[in-house]
Amino acid sequence: MALTKEEKNKVVSDVAELLSTSKMTVVAKYQGIDVKSLQGLRKDARSNGTKVKVIKNRLVIQALKSATEFKGLDTGFLEGMLLYAFNSEDEVAAAQILNTFAKQHPTLEFVGAISSDGTFVDAANVKALASLPGKNQLIAGLINMLNAPTQGVVSSLSGNLHALLQGLEAKAAN
Repeated sequence: MALTKEEKNKVVSDVAELLSTSKMTVVAKYQGIDVKSLQGLRKDARSNGTKVKVIKNRLVIQALKSATEFKGLDTGFLEGMLLYAFNSEDEVAAAQILNTFAKQHPTLEFVGAISSDGTFVDAANVKALASLPGKNQLIAGLINMLNAPTQGVVSSLSGNLHALLQGLEAKAAN
């Protein structure tokens, strides 16, 4: 069913909003993937704050032209059957969810990504981003690293106290 001009304008403004609020918009070819799998991808993506949308390329191009931060971006890479993954909280999350999906559906192919400042990131760099740990994993690792010396001191003190109490009990028994 064809969209009316008003509906197209609404889609363009919605996409422009998603592009400007997204920290990284990942673009991938999805040809050969069935609708049920794409619905599963959308559901999985929502769990980490990512929105996956299939939008006509010419509407995305209009949205890119209407947003000031994307004015100089070359849109030549927007060809074929593409899906767009937007995430406004984490730069890596959209790439990670699509990378995980691509392991089960090898026909999914990264085209690239658009950063929040309007820079194009090529497919190889998007794959490299997808292999990075997420924001929450990095924070947990940092907390664990900062907490390790404290836990080491507590363990050694409790071990020494335990040995001291055993020595006192042995002395009291004599």
